[in-house]
Amino acid sequence: MTTADASDRPTPLSTPVSAGIVASLVGFTSSFAVVLTGLRAVGASPTEAASGLSALCLTQALGMMWLARRYRQPITLAWSTPGAALLAGTGVVVGGWPAAVGAFVTVGVLIVLTGLWPTLGAIVSKIPIPLAQAMLAGVLLPLCSAPVAAFAESPTRIAPVVIVWLVVLRFSARWAVPAAFAAAAAIIAADVIAGGTPIAGAELIPRVDWTIPQWSWQATIGIAVPLYIVTMASQNIPGTTVMASFGFRIPWRASMAVTGTGTVLGAFAGGHTINLAAISAALSANPAAHPDPTRRWTAAFTAGCSYLVLALLATALATLVAAAPAGVVETVAGLALLGTLAASLFGALEHASDREATVLTFLVAASGLTFAGIGSAFWALVVGLVVRAVLRRQSPTPTDTRATD
Repeated sequence: MTTADASDRPTPLSTPVSAGIVASLVGFTSSFAVVLTGLRAVGASPTEAASGLSALCLTQALGMMWLARRYRQPITLAWSTPGAALLAGTGVVVGGWPAAVGAFVTVGVLIVLTGLWPTLGAIVSKIPIPLAQAMLAGVLLPLCSAPVAAFAESPTRIAPVVIVWLVVLRFSARWAVPAAFAAAAAIIAADVIAGGTPIAGAELIPRVDWTIPQWSWQATIGIAVPLYIVTMASQNIPGTTVMASFGFRIPWRASMAVTGTGTVLGAFAGGHTINLAAISAALSANPAAHPDPTRRWTAAFTAGCSYLVLALLATALATLVAAAPAGVVETVAGLALLGTLAASLFGALEHASDREATVLTFLVAASGLTFAGIGSAFWALVVGLVVRAVLRRQSPTPTDTRATD
């Protein structure tokens, strides 16, 4: 989680309502391009990806409104941005888009079971966090390097986006990516007008595309398992930690039931995963939202109401993204994920004893390897766990150079 600078510090005029609106706007504009990129990568058509974005907005909105009101806590939900990045690096699996939807349903069921069955949560907690972070960092690397390749191909289109991002980042970290998307939207609009192919009004109307899920073992292993691990390790667990830092204890079982059920229902419309928020949670739960902790729940409730409005705009934004020149949206997505990449690399390399395993996990994940129809994220975890187990079995001796380095 990034630390806001002086310009991000709240003013005395801050209220739970304004905090909730800011949380929803920042959460949506800073990562919806990543979501669309991920859904398209696993086989969704532009209309199916737009439907998935709308479904995510709707399910997380209803979920956080219910949780916030029921428990009187600023419990904020979000879509899994790292999960969307993982999808972007996975690509189409055997069975195509319906199989990916089946994997999303599986993830939702696993999340519900995590809340109901403590043993499953214990199993997940045994997966070393550095390996999960290394896997995520490897998946993110190609996405975060996309702006470099895009700049080489079209500097006149990419440079304004990067410059706006950098300038705004200097003064307000939380608004840097939204500002970059605003610059990208201006470039897309200019390109559409210059090309003489205006967007039809019918393409801007909200719609839902239903998909009947299918299940394949390749999608289950290649998408569902890594997506579940990333969602738990990078979203749900940090989300509870952030809330605890502000004095709130998340109702774990209820939160997992709501986010898991929402994931299952949203999957039929193309949504991948919803979960506890971390950065958005901080915006709603910190004292700036309201000095009285018992009244901060209205910030999360307001964020949910705002996401209902954003769900109506998702189709129009997805249409705008689909009309973008090559590299523009990829640049915004890459910039949006830089912070996540940095945090993942730090978490992966923080413990010296696991660095060989984490580096190999990172390299396999970044390679884009596909073997037996299964993407690199799963194989990265397998390699990392095997290498870690082998190296951990070595007992240090006085002559062991590894132990004395």
